[in-house]
Amino acid sequence: MTDAYLDSPPLTDEQRAVVEQPWDARVLVTAGAGAGKTHTLVRRLDALCGHEDPDEVLEAAEILVLTFSRAAARELRERITRHGERAQRVRARTFDAWAYEVLLQAHPDGEWGTVGFDERIAAATRAIEKGALEVGDAVPPAHIVIDEVQDLLGGRRELVETLLDRYQESCGFTVVGDAAQSVYGFQIADPGERADETGRFFDWLRCSYPDDLVELSLTRNFRAGTEEAQVALAHGPRLQQLTDPDQAATLYEELRDLLMDPNNATGELFNELALNGLRDLTDTCAILTRDNQEALVVSGLLHAHGVEHRLRRPLEERPVPYWVAELLRGTEASGLSEDRFRSLLAAVPLPHEPNVDTLWMVLRRVARGPGRGVLDLDRLRRAVADGRFPDEAADPETARIVVSTVHRAKGLEFDRVIVLAPPTVAELHKRYGDALDLPAEARALYVAMTRVRQDLYHAPRPELPLFRRAGNRRDGRRYIGSWRSYDRYGIVAEAGDVCRDNPPGHETDAVATQAYLLAHVRPGQKVVLRRRHDLPMGETQSPPYALLHDGREIGEASQRFREALFQVQKVNRTWDPWWPDEIHDLWIDTLETVTGSTAAGANAGLGERGVWTVPRITGVGRFRRADDNEEQRA
Repeated sequence: MTDAYLDSPPLTDEQRAVVEQPWDARVLVTAGAGAGKTHTLVRRLDALCGHEDPDEVLEAAEILVLTFSRAAARELRERITRHGERAQRVRARTFDAWAYEVLLQAHPDGEWGTVGFDERIAAATRAIEKGALEVGDAVPPAHIVIDEVQDLLGGRRELVETLLDRYQESCGFTVVGDAAQSVYGFQIADPGERADETGRFFDWLRCSYPDDLVELSLTRNFRAGTEEAQVALAHGPRLQQLTDPDQAATLYEELRDLLMDPNNATGELFNELALNGLRDLTDTCAILTRDNQEALVVSGLLHAHGVEHRLRRPLEERPVPYWVAELLRGTEASGLSEDRFRSLLAAVPLPHEPNVDTLWMVLRRVARGPGRGVLDLDRLRRAVADGRFPDEAADPETARIVVSTVHRAKGLEFDRVIVLAPPTVAELHKRYGDALDLPAEARALYVAMTRVRQDLYHAPRPELPLFRRAGNRRDGRRYIGSWRSYDRYGIVAEAGDVCRDNPPGHETDAVATQAYLLAHVRPGQKVVLRRRHDLPMGETQSPPYALLHDGREIGEASQRFREALFQVQKVNRTWDPWWPDEIHDLWIDTLETVTGSTAAGANAGLGERGVWTVPRITGVGRFRRADDNEEQRA
């Protein structure tokens, strides 16, 4: 069975031991960085779907595959397409997407599109406890596959434990993880709870299945192709059991010394020599930062110097591709045949060549029409509105250069990796005090250094502005301040800062604005927010701001942004906020499909479906007064 894949890398003995476990086995696989776990999982799925013994064969619908990110789900699906013979119909979903499906099955009338991630996960856990996977058209899983299980914390851990408990008599599983790469503990604020969560799922598995848990390991590294790339790998086994802060400090400094070898230095990232090297790069490259602030600043500097790249978004952000709006507005019919779908999609300008066969199959699954081979456009529109647009149909991430936090780069690999110089242990103690989690810092550094196939480098950290939070709240909008509490120099852009309630240009010519977006607006281009007038739009809002691209209005600031700007500028109750005339250093992240009222769309001349394209922006916006702009022009 496992020797029939002539175009696929052969299995090692360790991998074969995983692949050939029976469907009802309970398998825990420890796999180090670059150990070929995705390849092993693809072959495992194929074996589950095509065993020689008919009693050992599972249907694709009986196999549940869960991942932490859309990128991981996409990679697994692409690997199945290339190397999977029988598992083509197996679906990989993110935890959030699958929880949504469970809730729609259990409570179809619920407003789950408006519920936050954590609440959806908790509600899905309760639904599974009550048998949501055993009613109607639901198919209880016969085998569950989960990667990166070391990152199962809090609600997601409880979801998986509930699922396995519910079907412990009838369900096998294959779960893969590496405690050395457990880096998401920071999501749990309480240090004591965080320490309790470390390795908790591994312990739960061993206690729950004391007699029949099969523990296997993948130890060979397939990613690192050079000595430079292999430099951190030997530290993995020590990191798997790391809990003691003193041992963590030693291991962190050892890893840091290996990274900071002078032979690995790139010098300043933003001198002309380094910038030209990035512009001419043909391999894939990741610039990895310790936190979001560093990533935003590095991305802004690359944009300013004309270096094409992509800033990795948070895992929970899921923009719907702009071609969906064009598809929905391209016809007044309620149903769409495959031929018509292909012709409409071909008319949309795209930066990549889509896999039309895959898109059709995925969209048909979420919006199957009443006739054979028909796509129901009203159902597709509802899927977009409810946040159920399938991850499989998201645009591929094709940028050669990626700027990312270490955490968002987990599970990915690149030809070249540039890690911003990590702080020393002393600097970490000074910055975080008692809140410092040194084992997590050591594991994060290990993850950063093991993303690379060929060339590992380090570069100095850029100088950062002073980031603060509005209202000193954990969820307050980040802004740029100084040591003086009343200084405000800029605001960090976020998803949802561009208005979605009305189409861009609805007061002038929305149809022409949609055409302009498709023809001229691209990721990485500079935009400006310009104040329209001085009148605030509410007691806790700023005045309105127009979003300009090359002097043309392509959107307006949302209520969410205006409220955030008010919170930033309202220093205290007696302080009269001032409103910047313009906000610069903002960039196009992507164009996305959004839904609004059908009346708003119809009034703007965009048809009756209430769907259109809006730009999403990113960056650290800098405040400017009108006289500042006059001085610059002079």
